[in-house]
Amino acid sequence: MDTDALFSFLDDSAQGGSEDALEIMDLDGAQLASTSTSTSSKKKRKAGSAHATPQTAAHATSSDHEPVAKKARLATPEDTNPVVLDEFETVAKREVAASAGLSATSADAGQPLELRHQVRHQVAVPPGYNYIPISQHVPPAEPARTYPFTLDPFQQVAVHAIQRNESVLVAAHTSAGKTAVAEYAIAQALKNKQRVIYTSPIKALSNQKYREFKEEFGDVGLMTGDITIDPSASVLVMTTEILRSMLYRHSDVVAERGVVWEETIILLPHTVHHVFLSATIPNAKEFAEWVCKTHSQPCHVVYTDFRPTPLQHYLFPAGGEGIYLVVNEKSEFREDNFQKAMGMLVGQHGEDPASATSGRNKKGKTKKGGDKKSSSDISKIVKMILLKNYQPVIIFSFSKRDCESHALNMAKVDINSPQEQASIQDIFTSALNNLSEVDRNLPQIVQILPLLKRGIGIHHGGLLPILKEVIEILFQEGLIKVLFATETFSIGLNMPARTVVFTSVRKYDGKDFRNLSGGEYIQMSGRAGRRGLDDRGVVIMMCDEQMEPAAARAMVKGEAERLNSAFHLSYNMILNLMRVEGVNPEYMLERCFFQFQTNLGIPTLEKELKAAQEAEAAMVVPEEDLIRDYYELRQQLDELKADFREVITHPTYSLPFLQVGRLVTVKHGALDFGWGVVISFQKRLPPKGRPAPAPESVTPQSQYIVDVLLNCGSGSMVSKDARTSGGLSGIVPAVDGVSNEPVVVPVLLSTIDSISHLRIHLPKDLRPREGRDTAWRAVCEVRRRFPDGIGLLDPVENMGIKDDKFKTLVQKISSLEKRLFASPLHGTDRLRSVYDAYDAKVQARDHIKSVRKQVQQALDVTQMDELKGRKRVLRRLGFTTADDIVDTKGRVACEISTGDELLLTELVFNGVFNSLAPEHCAALLSCFVFDEKSEKSTQLREELAAPLRILQETARKIAKVARESKLSVVEDDYVMKFRVELMETVLNWCRGASFADLLKETDQFEGSLIRVFRRLQELIRQMIVAARAIGNKELEEKFSQAKGLVERPNSVIFCSSLYL
Repeated sequence: MDTDALFSFLDDSAQGGSEDALEIMDLDGAQLASTSTSTSSKKKRKAGSAHATPQTAAHATSSDHEPVAKKARLATPEDTNPVVLDEFETVAKREVAASAGLSATSADAGQPLELRHQVRHQVAVPPGYNYIPISQHVPPAEPARTYPFTLDPFQQVAVHAIQRNESVLVAAHTSAGKTAVAEYAIAQALKNKQRVIYTSPIKALSNQKYREFKEEFGDVGLMTGDITIDPSASVLVMTTEILRSMLYRHSDVVAERGVVWEETIILLPHTVHHVFLSATIPNAKEFAEWVCKTHSQPCHVVYTDFRPTPLQHYLFPAGGEGIYLVVNEKSEFREDNFQKAMGMLVGQHGEDPASATSGRNKKGKTKKGGDKKSSSDISKIVKMILLKNYQPVIIFSFSKRDCESHALNMAKVDINSPQEQASIQDIFTSALNNLSEVDRNLPQIVQILPLLKRGIGIHHGGLLPILKEVIEILFQEGLIKVLFATETFSIGLNMPARTVVFTSVRKYDGKDFRNLSGGEYIQMSGRAGRRGLDDRGVVIMMCDEQMEPAAARAMVKGEAERLNSAFHLSYNMILNLMRVEGVNPEYMLERCFFQFQTNLGIPTLEKELKAAQEAEAAMVVPEEDLIRDYYELRQQLDELKADFREVITHPTYSLPFLQVGRLVTVKHGALDFGWGVVISFQKRLPPKGRPAPAPESVTPQSQYIVDVLLNCGSGSMVSKDARTSGGLSGIVPAVDGVSNEPVVVPVLLSTIDSISHLRIHLPKDLRPREGRDTAWRAVCEVRRRFPDGIGLLDPVENMGIKDDKFKTLVQKISSLEKRLFASPLHGTDRLRSVYDAYDAKVQARDHIKSVRKQVQQALDVTQMDELKGRKRVLRRLGFTTADDIVDTKGRVACEISTGDELLLTELVFNGVFNSLAPEHCAALLSCFVFDEKSEKSTQLREELAAPLRILQETARKIAKVARESKLSVVEDDYVMKFRVELMETVLNWCRGASFADLLKETDQFEGSLIRVFRRLQELIRQMIVAARAIGNKELEEKFSQAKGLVERPNSVIFCSSLYL
């Protein structure tokens, strides 16, 4: 989980001798707020121990025994779990105007709608805490902030918690009004003369928030690593990494995003109070309990399903002419309309494998790779949206190239007026005015302006950052009416539209091609509907293949993603924790959110274990000794038969016999389809738009697709990607007594269970239902004629398998079958019931073992074995002493977080950088910050190849030590993660090449290339600090020179943000 922002406040008006603090974190995009110190507390801290920890810093005095306060925290009993109190739920009502939506006329609008939404509250408190119900709270006579509108109920409850100086988690939809809660928290902190820190995980968002807060509060500063503006301001915006660095270094101002928020919450003082802003996460109470236990303070949960602008969800079937309302404003699923939309899809079974042209390459692709039919459908939808005045619209695609392709296919659409086009030209020219003429003429800049002037925009990670910001500004100003964007546009940025369109409801996640999850759909569809501007938000899903109603309902009406720990160990974290007195890595592991989540499940697991043991003890199996022997024989036989099938289905032996009409049986896991008829076979097609699997991970049997006519259950549908996946998704075996249908299904060769020696004659065309029915009647006739079973091919005599090991396998199977048939139970009427009873007992025992293992794993501290291994690595490489004291190497590694800290430190100490020129240093460091895919082959000149060889040799040494320390590190994978493709590119840049020159020598998107250079800039900064930490002035100066070569202030790479 990532955090977007962290605000911090520290009260310098001491009450009873203690300081008070407030933290605000948005977990939706996600913001985190914590406390910084006042002037008076800074002086106290400097007078105290030089090793005061972040936890004790708020309490530090000039005494020599400040760490005692920290020890008291560690002594807190671990078994004192929070108590959840003050639970209540209210239902709020509101009326929204009537609307016909997109699929009807205004005359069909009907009556106004009454919508209801829930507001729920609960609070986690430490045992024994004197909690006063929030309903008894008396607001202050002069609130810190007033609003020109009445706060919604959930906002009121959250503000009351803030006024009581108690932590609160606000879980609500996008645009529900969480920001008002954050603004009240900031206003209260400033009123109490507290300093405010707002952090976000990315610099772009920090820049955007700086601009917003500057307009709202005035006295605002910014620290992102790239730039520092007024660091003494009352409100300070910074990146999460900057705050984390300060926290580890005992700074007076108190990721990898997902892990940074967790570290920060754990290490902050108990005096900090938190305001968390989140999406409607299902486990909000669990997170609040963790905060409560970590800091021994109450944490409220305020949840609402309130959505200011209700949404209408429509389906657009590919190739169709209309849209179908499938979920209305009341969140009711309209299955009748869903079925109508599915019925409109062309080709109920996708591409028909029975077709004479199935599996062959098809025409119909655009030059850019997009599908012409898809582009035509998008044009239809956009025209309909514009006709009904439902713009602006965000159209989400799941690849950068698709975004560009779809936008370019609309290049002839002109939406904007001449005045709007002139405004766009002025804003565009002004925004790019500081760039050089060469950069202003970059192809991406030149090509996108005509689109923008027509009201069409593109937003994805491959765009130049300055172009993305221009497009964001134009969109906010209403000058872009149609925006093609990738999923990242839905995260962090507050830029709603009236309509959201999904070009597909399926995406490739790096492993599988799957439907969108409920959380992903909620995140993106939540951009539809602008509060105060639209009475409805509209979401349109383009669908090009059949979906089950349950799958559609799970996506559209599913719940948001759980808030889960992303905590993981890094060497930088371990070393930094070792340097902080009173804290160690074990302390962090014991208190992380993941450990808390794991421990919460222990009582449930123990109950499950007890119930499973009692159930197993109550099971009575007749003739148990007899059936045990039979059962074990069957298990051994099943294993051997699996080996047997693997041999006979090997392409070498099986393909010659898979002629048209051959009878085969098909089995996939628990799905037994029985007999079917081979229609054809072909090599498996590569996955569309996805990387092919590694050759070593693909079995010979999974490289072939066999088209088989199978008798399938009602509703079975061949998926569109059947020729790459194997086709059995959505296919179920026939059921006796129910309407079934013969279907030609592409299956993997590995699912062929047996091969008959019989073939049957097939009709010429199996596409019509009559043809398939005729073929299936022939199969049924064969089964009738052979009641004792259809004969199979003999693997030795017929298939020619002469391997001695296979012959031995056949003999073992024959021997076990004789023993099995000799059992007194075999062939008896009671066998099935006795066998099933014993199998149930075996499953029960396996379940008991599994639950016991889960209990033990929950009791163990998560990642402790990995921590021990990483500590061994640090000791063996000389980063720490035998007593876990951070040594000189370790101090260097503490300064490096943007690249691999171990390898970079080793390169510093073995003198690799000493002999390199500054530009070569920069080129070598690029290997640590480039992680994009590249098809470019690289031939390095010797001046770069020589240091690269040392880097790779050193990486192998580290990987070997890690393996010997019992860490799961694959040496080749570790070495190959340091990518060399941009070494020449960085070297050329340092020697004066233009950005346009770089684009000619790389296959990277412009935005991706700029991200690498900006990460490189940050890494070089860290290397400068690392060299300074060991007093190496010469190396510090060399890295400073490298930094100067990389940075060009007015270049398109390092130009200032438009939000500043």
